[in-house]
Amino acid sequence: MNDAIRTTAVYEPGRFHGVTHGAQGPAGTSFKHEHLAAILADGLKDGFFEVHAENYMGAGGPPHRALAAIREAYPISVHGVCMSIGGPSPLDVAHLARFRDLVMRYEPMLVSEHLAWSSHSGTFFNDLLPLPYTKTTLDNVCEHIDQVQEAIKRPMLLENPSTYVAFASSAMSETEFIRAVVQRTGCGLLLDINNVFVSATNHGFSAQAYLDGLPLEQVGEIHLAGHSEQRDDEDELLLIDSHDCAISDPVWSLYRDLVARIGPRPTLAEWDSNLPAWPVLRAQALAARQIMVGETLSPTAEVSRAA
Repeated sequence: MNDAIRTTAVYEPGRFHGVTHGAQGPAGTSFKHEHLAAILADGLKDGFFEVHAENYMGAGGPPHRALAAIREAYPISVHGVCMSIGGPSPLDVAHLARFRDLVMRYEPMLVSEHLAWSSHSGTFFNDLLPLPYTKTTLDNVCEHIDQVQEAIKRPMLLENPSTYVAFASSAMSETEFIRAVVQRTGCGLLLDINNVFVSATNHGFSAQAYLDGLPLEQVGEIHLAGHSEQRDDEDELLLIDSHDCAISDPVWSLYRDLVARIGPRPTLAEWDSNLPAWPVLRAQALAARQIMVGETLSPTAEVSRAA
């Protein structure tokens, strides 16, 4: 890793850009333009909003006017989905420059990307594809993260994936791979609990054992989201990380246990399609906040009341 990053931009748990959270981490939601007026009228006190970087890589126009309005009132988190951190090819330098410029423009409290690959030979895909967990992949991912952190002049958070297939060539577990990446690059971890539950169900492993294997002390943000159910070709249950419905009870349960274990962290309720009215999405964030402060109300009941 570049020495300048090692000495000046190593991730510090409990801190994000310009802010230190105390006993209660902030709870936020995805920002969708459809909700702008409702948010400005009845927002999310002490909350934050997360945006996908690729939606704001133009120079201006309505997307930036909307984001600027939110940024005036709230911290934001910038979440990239197309960097292809895990891809075998070099990072797209033009994409990285646009990503850097967005971070510099809005000064988000958190910056994150996926442990996945999503482009090949200049073509960007709509999927976040899984990786073989090998030494070659590890070296490649670490090199890419170093490059991103050098560009944005701060540590980034790396999100654990949701997966539907696994590579027979993998020489280490996903948690061993993530732990090695965090140790080598100084990045933090964006822990997506829905991704953990989806992958655990699809591959038949224990979600709790997976969490036990992660460097939980390096968690800088938590994602919560809804998933959908399908049946595979053998008529077995298959979960899809769809982000199109409310957070499920098992995911809430894992989240509650995690907060009891590591304390509050900035937590985001993701909802990207089949959008509900703003009060329903807002209720998801407030339910996360209740868990962080130790309240025992049912998150599902809170969301149902808002709906």
